[in-house]
Amino acid sequence: MSIDFEIPEEAKAMRERVRQFVQDECIPAEAELAKSQDYKGVLTALRAKARAQGLWLPFIPVDHGGMGLGPLANALVQMELGQSHLGALAMNSQGPDDATMLTLLAHGSDFQKEKYLKPLLNGDKRVCYSMTEKAAGADATGMQTRAVRDGKGNWVLNGEKWFSSAASAADIAVVMAMTSPDAPRHRRYSTFIVELPNPGYVIKRDIATMASEGPLSKLMGGGHSEIEIKNLVIPDENLLGGEGNGFNMGQHRLAYGRLRHGMHNIAMAQRALDLATAHVTQRSTFGKLLSERQGVQWMLADCASELYMARLMLLHIAYKAEKGLDLRQENSIAKVFLAHMVHKVVDTAIQLHGALGYSHDTPLARWYTHIRSQRLVDGPDEVHRWTVGRNVIKAYQQHGTTASAAGGDLL
Repeated sequence: MSIDFEIPEEAKAMRERVRQFVQDECIPAEAELAKSQDYKGVLTALRAKARAQGLWLPFIPVDHGGMGLGPLANALVQMELGQSHLGALAMNSQGPDDATMLTLLAHGSDFQKEKYLKPLLNGDKRVCYSMTEKAAGADATGMQTRAVRDGKGNWVLNGEKWFSSAASAADIAVVMAMTSPDAPRHRRYSTFIVELPNPGYVIKRDIATMASEGPLSKLMGGGHSEIEIKNLVIPDENLLGGEGNGFNMGQHRLAYGRLRHGMHNIAMAQRALDLATAHVTQRSTFGKLLSERQGVQWMLADCASELYMARLMLLHIAYKAEKGLDLRQENSIAKVFLAHMVHKVVDTAIQLHGALGYSHDTPLARWYTHIRSQRLVDGPDEVHRWTVGRNVIKAYQQHGTTASAAGGDLL
């Protein structure tokens, strides 16, 4: 008897279709966009090509206009899309919209799905998610934004939000606020749908970060906004998922976001390794190709090892998701590992390119400043490691071994 790592034929075929689309359409469109700066025109043309090939919303059920891919097939697709910053956008699979679409699909009322989800699925609108606050940081249960009823069928929200990604490009915001201060900690929060622009939802600024930014960054959803929420009136029909369910919906949403980041990190690392290998097989120093030097081969070997471990992690998580198994421990482990993996591989690729890698003549330098965020977004390393460590202790206390918290179910 053997362990079966065979990918179903239909999933392999879909991966190949997406891979070809990214290589033939998305990566060339990057160069076109850099020259013309016509983001709307380039993206519209890309999306038309994607839809014509049936490549649209891979993670959304067919009856809602998507491809209906399961966790494994979607993981394979995302690991291709991440090779281009236009890949996910071309197939309407970009974050933070993707996870919020899934939240609306799972928890939205019929009215909310018709009014808000449908234009998101069609690619006509974009959405942002406002949960994080300065005062709370990684502790979502520490948020202070409040929502109270006004006695007229509305909620009134007041507070602030921090690092609301893509807010400057969004037509809709999903906002979490405290509605029941005296309830159990994880039942204090509710989520509201906000149509933008709205005078009660003010973007104070897009926060400058260490990531390289161009004139199209905010338009593409790359900005991270500081928000003032002041007397924001929301009708009761825009309460999403029922009162007190905001925190649990948010955690479910973040779980998908962590996986999507990991999938795209693998894609970026793979492209970085390809670029580095292409360079060292062409570049000669002191009369010898770089690729013939043992030290360079070791550097490539380390990158290949990192990618191998990363892929196995995601395949195991996809397997557990397909089976409906609890994957929270593995998700946290992979989230931390993949964030470090992509940094190591891109950093090595820069080193192998020398000054060329440090320049903006390749995408490596831009990727390098961008991927530092991966150790912070959707929960910093330390919070995930804390959770993983506690689970190791719990496993030992319950079973006399830590195996179940360290991938033991593989054996």
